[in-house]
Amino acid sequence: MASEDCRVYHERQKLQFCLLHALNNLFQEKDAFTRANLNAIAEKLVLDEPNEERWTPLSFVFKPHHNTVTGNYDINVLISALEEKGKIVVWHDHRNGASSIDLDGPEDTHKLMGIVLNVSVRRFGGIWKSRHWVALRKINGLWYNLDSDLPAPHPFKDTDEVRQFLDHVIGNNGEILLIMNDRN
Repeated sequence: MASEDCRVYHERQKLQFCLLHALNNLFQEKDAFTRANLNAIAEKLVLDEPNEERWTPLSFVFKPHHNTVTGNYDINVLISALEEKGKIVVWHDHRNGASSIDLDGPEDTHKLMGIVLNVSVRRFGGIWKSRHWVALRKINGLWYNLDSDLPAPHPFKDTDEVRQFLDHVIGNNGEILLIMNDRN
């Protein structure tokens, strides 16, 4: 699902697979992750947990870390998936604001690979409130909002606009996760 800018890969939203789309958009690759990959990670997390979940008739669909039909993966799946790719997830401290995030480093040597947001959204005319995963990434010197709900990637004009957007996310109780390359 290429965007109008053929250099920027962009997957569109399907069901509640926003984490899958955010990861593929972050890595700029169609199958950087698949449903099968994320489902396997979610199942492994259940096996690794010391407290066994109680079985209920809904256990076939509503798993501890995801919904088997619609997706809706949690933060544990995100962190495990990124660690498998050699990335480190750092939760951004809201008290510092977006000005403390180094967005200006060169892409090839910069420690910051990209940003994943978890934001509150309202769907179905505002009736249903849920959370949504969004990726931001610097590509060819330009930061993009790769939200799978957007029809195409949205380029930011500069890092000041990215910071304003991130401050808006913070102001609306969104979470900012910095995805770091595993380099010292």
